[in-house]
Amino acid sequence: MKAIVQERYGAPEVLEFRDVPDPVVGHGEVLVEVRASAVNAYDWHLLRGDPYLARLMSPSLLGLRGPKRTVRGRDLAGLVAAVGRDVTGFAPGDEVYGDAGEAGGAFAEYVCVPRERLARKPSNLTFEQAAAVPLAANTALMGLRDVAGVQRGQRVLVNGASGGVGTFAVQLAKSFGADVTAVCRTGNMDLVRQLGADHVVDYTRDDFTRQRYDVVFDLVGNRSLTELRRALTPEGTLVLSGGGVFEGGSVVGPMGMMIRSKLLNSFVRQQLVVLAEKSSTANLDTLRELIEAGEVTPAVDRTYPLSEVAAAIRYVEEEHARAKVVIVM
Repeated sequence: MKAIVQERYGAPEVLEFRDVPDPVVGHGEVLVEVRASAVNAYDWHLLRGDPYLARLMSPSLLGLRGPKRTVRGRDLAGLVAAVGRDVTGFAPGDEVYGDAGEAGGAFAEYVCVPRERLARKPSNLTFEQAAAVPLAANTALMGLRDVAGVQRGQRVLVNGASGGVGTFAVQLAKSFGADVTAVCRTGNMDLVRQLGADHVVDYTRDDFTRQRYDVVFDLVGNRSLTELRRALTPEGTLVLSGGGVFEGGSVVGPMGMMIRSKLLNSFVRQQLVVLAEKSSTANLDTLRELIEAGEVTPAVDRTYPLSEVAAAIRYVEEEHARAKVVIVM
């Protein structure tokens, strides 16, 4: 089968589009014929091995000179091709979507996915739209529902609202009844308004830390921990997830602020939480219900064929992408 392979760290040009052996479905796994996948910030972090500290903290995933798993890609939507032993609920031909997890493998014609990371595809979405959902929407769902516990009437700020996770966060916060402020650049303001944001802040012109919010969901890492805390109410919740763009390589990157927030959290009334997202069938089912009810819709910026994944990742890592970038087979 055709796949995108990474043998070493570097620029997107280190990725190779080539033939690899077909995966063999294992116990508890589902073999999926991939119809579409999607690019995430996770992909360029793994591509670059950036920040360097992550190579030491994730030895099962990242080696010092190259990743342990060589076929990239997490998000996927496609058709069940085969099921492994003890797998129930799926049969060949079923339309599914999910997150292959840290093992990756979704930038390929076929991928084996753990049963607990798959769910039935939303019936009102194309494969391309569905592939945009799993990692980003699950991150937004866990950050807002599970960590922040967003309630009706609360004021929620999403920093990085026009990105992959941000576009879902705006819609999910609205579905929970929150008053949502979206922070983005000038050219993306109309997009986040269309997604339901009550207020939009152009970070190139205005400082969002002059207001106070019950929840700040930071997806960018472009403001200091002190500045983000200033935007919180005295007992508000700061959720940190990802952040940063490639600037030539870093030792610590956004992990520095995450480490400081964990150390400070025990000494302040505010809740400072680093989000550790994990995909699950239950969460994917919840997202499917919201999508089929019309409360959440994936926003897709553009699509690329599998052979041009390198160009797609470069587009995302240089911060030009709005919403999601999708790979089609």
